[in-house]
Amino acid sequence: MKGLVHDSLLWRVNTTVGDATQRTSTALLLLVALAGPLVFARAQERKPPSPLYEFRAEHSPDGIGKFFLGREIAQVMGHEAADWLERPERQAEERPDLLMAALKVPAGATVADIGAGTGYYTWRLAQAVGPRGRVLAEDIQPEMLERLRSELARRGFTNVVPTLGSITDPKLPANSVDLVLLVDVYHEFSDPFEMLTALTAALKPGGRIAFVEYRAEDPRVPIKLLHKMSEVQVRREAALHPLEWVETVRSLPWQHVIIFRKKPPTP
Repeated sequence: MKGLVHDSLLWRVNTTVGDATQRTSTALLLLVALAGPLVFARAQERKPPSPLYEFRAEHSPDGIGKFFLGREIAQVMGHEAADWLERPERQAEERPDLLMAALKVPAGATVADIGAGTGYYTWRLAQAVGPRGRVLAEDIQPEMLERLRSELARRGFTNVVPTLGSITDPKLPANSVDLVLLVDVYHEFSDPFEMLTALTAALKPGGRIAFVEYRAEDPRVPIKLLHKMSEVQVRREAALHPLEWVETVRSLPWQHVIIFRKKPPTP
């Protein structure tokens, strides 16, 4: 269709002759023809639903009764269950070595570990970015950050900045982060649209965001349904933001890693 519109308008430009009025009309038509792709692209962008969230009295006991694009938001795991984050079985269940290899974190990068918890991935990221890099370890629970500080001190890492965020704002500077890592946390955001808006703003142009979620497509993954997410749902929600899908890594035992890149600003 776009080609037909362009051909029609350009034919009129090439064949219109006459006085100044006709030439003015020709110039306007040419501008419309050149602007066509931009108008078409903007028309294709997803718009946030209105109202943004839906609330239901009947819902899963594992959820909060708040829905976003058809997905019920899961309850947050409190700091009282923090020992589960350091369970010995996690090494085999999640293979953090495979995740770190998939992320390809460059030395000297600035990385945000969102929902950092006890720091299970924070210290691995700190190791990857090296002394010239920095990790912003964000969580909304002060108790989690206290455990994280203790773990980092024990391991001797000094290139981590613990950050207390809120449910709508991770408190990250704009255009400052090369990579945002979300490990088993996005599905618990009570305000996912607002949080992803803030996280996207924190990314540098071309910066990446990685959603690591238990695969909802696989019934063999022994995790409660609301604490899993499908690739389709992650991509549906990311499409509301200036993010472009890069790749989906499926080499982890139970999780997939869905990676997006921040789009350049529209001229």
